[in-house]
Amino acid sequence: MKNTSTEIKEEDLSPQEIAEATESTTDVSKCPTCGANLVYSPTDKTLMCEYCGYSKKIDFTNLGEEKSFSELLKTDNSWAEDARVFVCNNCGARQVLSKNEISVKCSFCGTTNVVEKNDILGLKPNALLPFLLDSAAAGNHARTWAKKRWLAPRSFKKSVNPENIHGNYIPAFTFDSLIKTHYEGRLGKDHTVTVRVNGKTVTRTETKWFHVSGYFEHFFNDVLIQASDSISQKSINKISPFDTDHSQQYKNEFLHGFTASQYSKDGETCWKEAKGVMQNATRNMILSKYDYDRVDYLNFPMSYEAITYKYLLLPIYVGHFNFRQKLYNFFVNGQNGKVTGKTPLSPLRVGLLVLLGLVAAAGIVALIIINGGF
Repeated sequence: MKNTSTEIKEEDLSPQEIAEATESTTDVSKCPTCGANLVYSPTDKTLMCEYCGYSKKIDFTNLGEEKSFSELLKTDNSWAEDARVFVCNNCGARQVLSKNEISVKCSFCGTTNVVEKNDILGLKPNALLPFLLDSAAAGNHARTWAKKRWLAPRSFKKSVNPENIHGNYIPAFTFDSLIKTHYEGRLGKDHTVTVRVNGKTVTRTETKWFHVSGYFEHFFNDVLIQASDSISQKSINKISPFDTDHSQQYKNEFLHGFTASQYSKDGETCWKEAKGVMQNATRNMILSKYDYDRVDYLNFPMSYEAITYKYLLLPIYVGHFNFRQKLYNFFVNGQNGKVTGKTPLSPLRVGLLVLLGLVAAAGIVALIIINGGF
């Protein structure tokens, strides 16, 4: 008996049938109905087509997993499989895009002077915090923040709008570790005493010193260290917290319509910074057990056990403003809307503030003279 088969041509299928067939076999980056690029929608948590309205659900059930510290030391260039590096010739920012997208504008300075580089991307993120706010919501948070910058020029406040804000994933490492230490130190508690000196009563402060020692352990969860030159750790801390406990497993889909920054600090460098954070926190936790006013010394050699890490991407909207040939960036947390950044100073407003201060000082001096103070 002869086998027969019927060939089904694409033109015989409906748009919905094409979409379903495509979803089952590929990681969709192009709209199956009109061919346009799909972008990640923070409000709908889907990949969507801005032209025809097609949407594809994204699975949010796969959480980012902790990885053994030994994995951090391996040479890995796996991110190059699905991403490319673009460098801004104006400000030097290095951005990572999906291989299906083309960078047309720098997130940090807004210029189009962006070129592709054949750089080694390095370690592929194993986790990601998706954007939950769209650019319109981020713009609203940024405008509220900008209005409170009284010394900033009016032109800066007018520039804070969604058109000048772009979503960018910032690379970071989080570290978990159980720390243990046997500590010992010398603390002091101040008290006042009244004594007679040359026939006069004098009150002075004396310190009673006492020794402390003991055992202390603490589990640190997700100590967050940024890994990019594009934003400082101080700025990251100001717009924290980031819900790293509920990070998603990295998927290229989340980058559609967004860019990412390339890391400039590797995992080992970030681990050294994380240990510094843990040491400062451990010192404070030990000292909080005691009533003291002064620290002579405190020794607490620490051991680190059960070390794990996540290399993840943080969702941050980046705004830019040029004032007197200087670039100013501000940053919006793409999940909670917190804003931070440096703003230019308006010479006119600063001058007015100084003038008001001088007028107030002159008024105080006049009152003193009138009341016979001089």
